[in-house]
Amino acid sequence: MDEAVRLALAKWPNVPSCTGWLRLSRRGEWRVPEGPIRHAGLCGFIGRNYLSTPDGRWYFQNGPQQVFVDLDYTPTVLRLAAPDRLETHTGLPVTALDSAWLDEHGNLLLGSEHGIALLDDRDLAAMLDHLDGDLEADDSAITLDWGGQHLSVGRIRQADVPARFGFIDKPA
Repeated sequence: MDEAVRLALAKWPNVPSCTGWLRLSRRGEWRVPEGPIRHAGLCGFIGRNYLSTPDGRWYFQNGPQQVFVDLDYTPTVLRLAAPDRLETHTGLPVTALDSAWLDEHGNLLLGSEHGIALLDDRDLAAMLDHLDGDLEADDSAITLDWGGQHLSVGRIRQADVPARFGFIDKPA
């Protein structure tokens, strides 16, 4: 968390929270009602101050105010930073994967030290080279070969993802 944010919290501890204004897209873009936030400095500020509550609501600590984030899918989105390296939408490196899942729409979800994350769909074609098995058959064993690991890929329904991984996609 930025030092300026810590100071603002200390100075104004009782500012009401905000909901329904900021959302995280399936491609890891911060969006407001007017559209995507494109300013790199603002995106970086939001990313450095992006946290979760113990009950799984994700928010951006904007000075003294918690701005709760509506999630289009998962709280984190992963991108290929290089052919063999993943990073979060906030720029954090992924050092190891611990799980992999495919939903009924062909979306790939990956578990790491940053929790469960949706892979940005623009990187899905590149990740197909790392998947073994019949993706079309629901009963086929699929594995993900990544960084020397061989992970079994589970199947999951998109509607079950928030409860399974302990987050709230639309905080009130």
